[in-house]
Amino acid sequence: MLREKFDLTGRTAFITGSARGIGRAIAAGFAEYGARVVVHGVKASLPLEESLKAVRLLSPSSFAVTGDLSDPLQVDGLFSQMAAQGVESPDILVANASQQRNCAWERFDADEARREMEINFHATLRLFQLAYPHMKAKGWGRLITVGSVQERRPHPEMVAYSASKGAQENMVRNIARQVARDGITVNNLCPGVFATDRNSAALSNPVYAEKVRDAIPVREYARAEDAAGAALLLASDAGRYITGTTLVVDGGLSLPG
Repeated sequence: MLREKFDLTGRTAFITGSARGIGRAIAAGFAEYGARVVVHGVKASLPLEESLKAVRLLSPSSFAVTGDLSDPLQVDGLFSQMAAQGVESPDILVANASQQRNCAWERFDADEARREMEINFHATLRLFQLAYPHMKAKGWGRLITVGSVQERRPHPEMVAYSASKGAQENMVRNIARQVARDGITVNNLCPGVFATDRNSAALSNPVYAEKVRDAIPVREYARAEDAAGAALLLASDAGRYITGTTLVVDGGLSLPG
């Protein structure tokens, strides 16, 4: 019976930023458990094609949409693209896409800060607003953000990114209380240091890489698929009683020293 609670057959899941890394792993995991998956990238690309191909091996009716989350019109356009494929709105929405830049806080560019907030926070809020009516009407829905360990341990050179993720986590707790009676759960998945494309440049420095590894109690970086199981729990009926929480997947990195 427990295995059946993880089954996503009949559900449609939309994962932003799913051409690579954590988003791609979550998309593949959901497809493996029966969901129709909508993968997303900023624009058409080989990685997005490869992600969709992998997902379709498990869920043939899956498809891709494209759009820049820094542009509010393109955010709304994602739902128009889904509607054109026969999907009025997803049952599961995972806001995974994000933007980050390294720079000392006193020199951080204002335009870049606004862009990160637009992608990491404002687009997530808008996507949740667009998905909510359909979920409410069905009496079932899952809204999930992919946050960051920086909600708890902000990186000194990622002031805007850390702040946006903190705002995102606060939004999750705020909305969760308001929609719980509609059969909708809202949760935040909080990854630590993952060995993905985004982190490859930084972790290629052996001195820095060893320093980071030493700070992680399990003494290894996470793999993209380490986030997929946690996301599946939050997206399925197995996690129906979990809402308004942050599920940390960081190997103990955020634990007090």
